[in-house]
Amino acid sequence: MNIKTLAVNGILAALYIAVSFFIQPFGFTNIQFRISEIFNHLVVFNKNYIYGIVIGVFLTNLLFSPLGVYDLVFGVAQSIIALLITIASAKYIKNIWPRMILNTLVFTFTMFLIAFELNLVLGFPFFVTWFTIAVGEFAVMIAGAPVIYYLNKRIRFDKLISEEDGTNRF
Repeated sequence: MNIKTLAVNGILAALYIAVSFFIQPFGFTNIQFRISEIFNHLVVFNKNYIYGIVIGVFLTNLLFSPLGVYDLVFGVAQSIIALLITIASAKYIKNIWPRMILNTLVFTFTMFLIAFELNLVLGFPFFVTWFTIAVGEFAVMIAGAPVIYYLNKRIRFDKLISEEDGTNRF
């Protein structure tokens, strides 16, 4: 990993944490609107953003989650699984919008892991909880897709941390 990739992922993790800090009451438990989840769309442009996202999720859960170690396991695992599915799909889905839609659906579906965690730790009903947190995840991801898409027009996320050539921009 080159210095630019490391620096950008560090900034991404910090942004994830900062945004999560401001929405703390809505980022945990059975109704979630974790706005920082829009950063998950960055892997659609470059798989190397997975590092910053996962570190951001880990540190956010470590610092703010009332569920402690459970959220470190389930929350981070859910993010890694969903991100890896999206990254793997890039082989077969070349266009950005279909990948962003798939990413949204994958993250929405895999919220069953968080529902299981909330059922296990807090006794919330599994299916109702899965529905409520999936709706929140879907809303954030679907609203965030155009934001990230249009930011990409200016920032070029696909080139920002590319390690293949010398055209990296920072």
